[in-house]
Amino acid sequence: MRDIAAASGVSQSTVSRVLNNAPSRVPIAPDTRERVIEAARHLGYRPNPLARGLRGASTNLIGAVVRDFSDVFYAGVIEALVVESMAHGYNVVLGHVHGQLDEGTPLTTVLETRHTDAIILLGDMRAYPELLADLRGSPVPVVGLWQGTSPLEFPTANPDERAGVRAGLEHLASLGHRRIGFLSGELPNAYRLREEAYVDFMRERFDGVPDGYLRRCPGTLDGGESTLTGLMSLPEPPTAVAASTDLVGVGALHAAHRLGIPVPARLSVVGFDDILIAAHTVPALTTLRMPIHEIVGFGIAQAVALARDPSAGREPSVTVFKLPLIVRDSTAPPP
Repeated sequence: MRDIAAASGVSQSTVSRVLNNAPSRVPIAPDTRERVIEAARHLGYRPNPLARGLRGASTNLIGAVVRDFSDVFYAGVIEALVVESMAHGYNVVLGHVHGQLDEGTPLTTVLETRHTDAIILLGDMRAYPELLADLRGSPVPVVGLWQGTSPLEFPTANPDERAGVRAGLEHLASLGHRRIGFLSGELPNAYRLREEAYVDFMRERFDGVPDGYLRRCPGTLDGGESTLTGLMSLPEPPTAVAASTDLVGVGALHAAHRLGIPVPARLSVVGFDDILIAAHTVPALTTLRMPIHEIVGFGIAQAVALARDPSAGREPSVTVFKLPLIVRDSTAPPP
């Protein structure tokens, strides 16, 4: 910082106020601020977040606690989180809870909270009450994304999954499908809101779910493949299926191909999430697009605002985001 002060012709205290975005009794002229920033960039200045955290200053780090790195959905979420954080001038520290927390295990084994300015929770954390208890008393703000069945503890953003499932089913019904099955991939904490939305829709629209049309399966490609195989062996198989995730839906497409069932000529398939592979299957998968960038953008904006204003309220709240239907080649009128 002394080098930056010398290069830009200002005092070291001015450099400190500019780089830390600290308030100043005497306003810093825009050209002075730009001169300091340019000198810092030229000299390759990088703050040490650990040293800054120890003296109570902003670390420009956001901690992200991820439920499960192995879930392909969260790969896209983490990428969006890093990009959005960097746009706000922050870097990301990742912590992983899946299979890590036992009773009494503190949050510090997952993420060192005193060295971050805010924490983002990614995924349903109901299975980790010790983690939630630690976060409840955290001195840094916490924002939850995709919280599912987790108790409402923090400012939270969730997708409107029930409306998303109904939109996919409405699409199939509008094409003329009446015999619609559902492949319910198992989600953490026995989360079955998507399955419940299917049951409610079928009850309202077609007087209930035909026997054998609702099938639970592992939330994997193999789960979707094996479960569709059983579903299509019914005496009167469905003309369309909705899957609770794209992975299950892609598995169903593979099963249909193996069974010689043309999609969408004899079977329409709808997924959920719009992961990267969904647009590249054959045929391309009709699905509900998870608004990842919108939800992550909201979460980071909330976290940064709370980190920069310690007096701001942190009351629990929920903001809900809609899922748009992406119509591709895997759906068509029934034969």
